[in-house]
Amino acid sequence: MRISSPYRLASTLGTAIAVILGTSAALAPTALAAAPGAPGTRPPFCQHDNRSTPFARYLCAKPGDLLDVRIGDVHPTQPSLGHDEVYYKLGRYTLGKDTINKKFDDWCETDGRGAAASVSPGARLDAPSSFTCELPVGAETPDSIAAMKAVVIGPGGEPFLTDGHHTLTSFFETPDGGARMHVRLRVQANLSTLTRKKFWNEMRANKWVWLRAPNGKPVTVNKLPTSVGLANFTDDKYRSLLYFSRDIGYAQNGLPFQEFYWGSWVRDAKPIDLTTWNQNDHANYLATVRALTEAMTALPKPTIIDNGFTAAQLGALNQWNDGKAPDKGEFDKLSKPYSDAKPGKLAYTLEYKRLHNLN
Repeated sequence: MRISSPYRLASTLGTAIAVILGTSAALAPTALAAAPGAPGTRPPFCQHDNRSTPFARYLCAKPGDLLDVRIGDVHPTQPSLGHDEVYYKLGRYTLGKDTINKKFDDWCETDGRGAAASVSPGARLDAPSSFTCELPVGAETPDSIAAMKAVVIGPGGEPFLTDGHHTLTSFFETPDGGARMHVRLRVQANLSTLTRKKFWNEMRANKWVWLRAPNGKPVTVNKLPTSVGLANFTDDKYRSLLYFSRDIGYAQNGLPFQEFYWGSWVRDAKPIDLTTWNQNDHANYLATVRALTEAMTALPKPTIIDNGFTAAQLGALNQWNDGKAPDKGEFDKLSKPYSDAKPGKLAYTLEYKRLHNLN
């Protein structure tokens, strides 16, 4: 089922939609009765000729637009994921102890509308009329929009995801999600008029693409996954470790691929010994997070971490666990076992892996 949006796309041929932030008026159609140019030429369409493309509905999106996107249409800009992060989300969605299932909160946040407000019995992610969000469509705020995932529109209108690979993959893998599910994403840029070569040059220049494998070796753009979904990504254990280290050793600051830069440092600088790290043991995993985050916060802020970025630029906290004791703050939340009323992220990850024989 398509998600209702005030930013409906209206195309000159009825096949594409342009999403205009803050208005529900459709774009005025170009004159089709008497197409300009020589006989047989096609009319202009957002600086494109009006050729057939499976992504035509995205061609006219502008930076800042909130674009209704079919999840199966988005093209990843990284070759790997931290699989344990996705397992946490899937564990929370399927084994959660929340009053309102976290998947509805995540969908509403991704759609730019805060958290879930109400959920009908039998509600499903692929049936958005079965639940409501805190903010109705059209009442988005700067803060709610800032929390949205982002896309760059590429050649032919193809949407390239620059933020949100783990979230959209979790939606893809959820039983009531999948490739046909829709959600809105914030348009970061529209580069659809560029050739493929110039497009990728621009993506590299803006650091909107991550072209390194988990082992540090370069990856070419033609080897990037063509869709979200766990099977399309290699597993990056360093990326998983950094996910569980958020707000204990560093804070997210909106820098694309922030955790991957830290992950490269973990792999190459070897600030801690990972030879005994057991990703299937709660106590061992938690101790590894603590050792890493203590090493992160002990770094002098001007320390170069990766690709010229310093520890300060990558969000390193001034104090471990933001100055709180181990039984307080984010580290305490992370440490809660699955038996707790509010299990920690690690507990959900390990319980999901155990139940699905992913150890």
